[in-house]
Amino acid sequence: MTATAPAAEATVRKSSPGATRGPRRRTGRLRRVGLPYLLLLPALLLELLVHLVPMVIGIVMSFKELTQFYIRDWGTAPWAGLDNYTVSVDFDGPVGQALLHSFLVTVAFTVLSVGLCWLIGTAAAVFMQDTFRGRGLLRALFLVPYALPVYAAVITWVFMFQHDNGLVNHVLHDQLGLTDKPSFWLIGDNSFVALLTVSVWKGWPFAFLIVMAGLQNIPRELYEAAALDGAGMIQQLRRITLPSLRPVNQVLVLVLFLWTFNDFNTPYVLFGKSAPEAADLISVHIYQASFVTWNFGTGSAMSVLLLLFLLVVTGVYLALTSRGRRTAQ
Repeated sequence: MTATAPAAEATVRKSSPGATRGPRRRTGRLRRVGLPYLLLLPALLLELLVHLVPMVIGIVMSFKELTQFYIRDWGTAPWAGLDNYTVSVDFDGPVGQALLHSFLVTVAFTVLSVGLCWLIGTAAAVFMQDTFRGRGLLRALFLVPYALPVYAAVITWVFMFQHDNGLVNHVLHDQLGLTDKPSFWLIGDNSFVALLTVSVWKGWPFAFLIVMAGLQNIPRELYEAAALDGAGMIQQLRRITLPSLRPVNQVLVLVLFLWTFNDFNTPYVLFGKSAPEAADLISVHIYQASFVTWNFGTGSAMSVLLLLFLLVVTGVYLALTSRGRRTAQ
C-alpha cells in the first residue's frame, strides 16, 4: 500500500495538464515577445546601413584633409586632426564668419517657419472641428501642399516668383498696386521672404493634420460643459483645447524644428547651388563648402557640428518638456 503511493502520485502528476503547461507557456511567451523584434530586424539593419554607415564615414572624413586631390581614394587623404573644426568655429576667419551667418539665418528661418506652421495649422484644425457643408473637400484641399512632391511644388513657386511674368508680382504690383515696381524675389533680401513663404505653405498642412488628429481625442462634453458655464470660444481654447493638445504639440514642434532646420530640398530647388546671402541656410552652406569648393573635410566637420547642435537642442527640449509634464501631473 505504501509502496504504490509514490508511483500513483507520479502517475497523477504526469497525467495532469499543469505538468507540461509551464514549459509550453514559457515557450509561447518567448515566441510572442521575440517575434516582433524578429520582424523589425530587417528594417533595423537597413536603417543602420542607410544612416549609420554614412554618418560614421562622415565623421571620419571630418578628421581628414580631404580635397579634390583625394576624391578617387579618400582613404589616402592625410589626417588633419581638429583643424577642420578649428577653421569652422573660428568666427574671426572667413569660413567661420560665413558659417555663423548661415547659422543665424537658419535659426531665424526655423523659428518663423515653425511658429507660422503651428499657428496656421492649429487655427485650421480648430476651424475644421465644426460641421458644415464642404468640410471634407476643404480638408482635402488643405492637405494638397503636403501631398505634392517637393520638387514639383517648389519649381511651381519658382515660376510664380519670376520678376517679369511671375504671378506674385502680377498680383501685388499690377492688380493690387502694393509695390512701386516688380520685386526680385529670388535674389537679395526678398529671398528670405520667398523661402519662408514656400516653407510655411509646404509645412503647415502637416501641423494641421497632427493637430486635427489630436482634437479627436478631446471629449465634446468638456466644451458643452464649458459653454453651459458661460465660457466663450477664446476661453475654451485657452482652458481646454491648448492644455489637451500639449503632448501633441510637444512632438509636433520638435518634428517641425528638425525638418525645417535640416531642410535642403526647398532652398536648393528654389535658388540653385548658390543661395542668396539672406537665405543662406546651413544645409545649403554645407553643400557649397563640400561640393562647390571641393573641401569635403571642412564640410564634414560642419555637418558633425550641426549634428551635435541638433542633439543638444533635442535633449534640452525633451528634458524641459518632460519636466513640465511631471509638474502638470
